[in-house]
Amino acid sequence: MSDVAATPGRKLSMPMVFVLITITIEAMGIGLILPVMPALLREVMVTDLSGAALWGGVLASSYALMQFLFSPTIGNLSDRFGRRPVLLFSMAVIFVDYIVMALAQTLWLLLLGRIIAGIAAATMSTANAFMADISRPEQKAANFGLVSAGFGLGFVLGPAVGGMLAEWGPRAPFWAAAILSGANLVFGLIVLPETLRKRRPFDWRRANPLGGLRAIGRLPGLGLLMAVWLFYQVANWVYPAIWAYFTQSAFGWDAGMVGWSLAAYGISMVVVQGGLIRLIVPRLGERQVLAWFLPYNAVILIMVAFVPSGWLLLALTPFSALGAVVAPALQGLASRVADDDQQGELQGVLASITAVAAIVSPLLMTRIFSIATEGDRHFPGASFLAASALMWVSWVLYRRIRA
Repeated sequence: MSDVAATPGRKLSMPMVFVLITITIEAMGIGLILPVMPALLREVMVTDLSGAALWGGVLASSYALMQFLFSPTIGNLSDRFGRRPVLLFSMAVIFVDYIVMALAQTLWLLLLGRIIAGIAAATMSTANAFMADISRPEQKAANFGLVSAGFGLGFVLGPAVGGMLAEWGPRAPFWAAAILSGANLVFGLIVLPETLRKRRPFDWRRANPLGGLRAIGRLPGLGLLMAVWLFYQVANWVYPAIWAYFTQSAFGWDAGMVGWSLAAYGISMVVVQGGLIRLIVPRLGERQVLAWFLPYNAVILIMVAFVPSGWLLLALTPFSALGAVVAPALQGLASRVADDDQQGELQGVLASITAVAAIVSPLLMTRIFSIATEGDRHFPGASFLAASALMWVSWVLYRRIRA
């Protein structure tokens, strides 16, 4: 048994630092491209903002489709072969992918880069399984929050770097990310131990999205929780899916301002999921967090849809981020039900459902944005209104679990 596994709950050990950096770099892959996406698409194809939004939705959905297809497979592989080889191989693939994206000169090469990134980023389930390996039951939600905080930090660094380096061209940020990925791979080779204590044979019937979902769904209470997770994620993905187009259309923001606004949201996410969740969840419990913060998120989305100015939108940012306590609370609740040798599988299923949401949401939200801003129509906040409706559905489903 590794040292990190023998001391559950130990904070910020070197292996944990590697895992959090890995998640941060994977999240940067989303955040880096958001500020420069409109300019990048206009460079490789001639189109207006509405057309760029539609193709941006296609690229985002292709990334998510790969996560959907591969998350259960990679989660199951980590249950069989261990967390270390899966995480290290993923980091190596991400390093190569950033180089591909930096060199991309056509839409199809961008699409290939997004596909490679989606497969590599499917290791989010393995990172969460690593946290489950080293955590006591009462610590799991907080440690899942650290993973979410790493993801949020990626949203800070990605848009900030993308926005700052946009003046050197839309590909410059990817070279910086490739250097970070290579350095983190070397770091992981040195410090990352194996934390898996109980191995489970690999089974292709369970190592796919539908098979894994059936296996996990048979556990008591998890079926409706998976539905709550799906609607929450579809609603919440409206932010990365539409933000750059929404803020340019509504307030005339350039790539730099879009980057800094996303960075502000990411900082708020880090504060919430890396710190405040450790105060909120123990006091309220996972169930009360979900009962209160799902409708809270729905109200915030309505406010964003109708916000009249850019500075008011920025003022809403920390309040929007506060609603992110929902995801770790849901993960913690689900993790209590699954056995130790199913944690990778559970996290793989959750990652697959998240990927389904990330497939559906960009296509849906960018289409709504395009319709709402074509010709004489001008309601760029329409997508956030649709997201609020989906968040209310998530809350209604959760109420059925508690009934």
